[in-house]
Amino acid sequence: MSWRGWLGIVLLVAAIVSGWSAWRQRDRQAPAAPVTDRSDYVMRDFTLVALDNAGKESVTVRSPQMERNPADESFDIATPLFLMPDAEGRHWQLRADTGWLSAKGDELRLRDNVRGDSPEGTVRPLTMTTTRLNVFPDKNLAASDDTVTLTQPGSILSGRGFETNLDTKEYLFKSQVKSRYEPRSR
Repeated sequence: MSWRGWLGIVLLVAAIVSGWSAWRQRDRQAPAAPVTDRSDYVMRDFTLVALDNAGKESVTVRSPQMERNPADESFDIATPLFLMPDAEGRHWQLRADTGWLSAKGDELRLRDNVRGDSPEGTVRPLTMTTTRLNVFPDKNLAASDDTVTLTQPGSILSGRGFETNLDTKEYLFKSQVKSRYEPRSR
């Protein structure tokens, strides 16, 4: 047999083996993409200052840990401290056990042991406590559907459903409002 005959036999065997291999692998499904709930990055012991469209401070965040969710690009924050400037440049302090920040930074959600303190040097200091508070820094608004308690020297005011404008210092309770006057001792 000539070399051409042997070459033809080798090519025929190679074609049969490659066809058999392709036939055998056709029923295999592609591996599924890995599903993960892991964050795509984590920041620890940080201070973050977010600016508004005019380049002024919108909100400052301090926390021991913040994780970014790759699915919606939002942030989960552990024991956050949010510093929100008022019209005079002083800072409201908002604390909670957990926090969530939208991808665009236009909404904050504070959960569990939420506490807000008016800026230092305020004539009538105010402390706000609740279990849930949603804050909209661009609008300087805060709202909650849960019970909120406002404590000032001499008075305690509470109610369910709450909205406030941090610029104008106006607030609104929607229902179950209770007020208690506590005069100062002389």
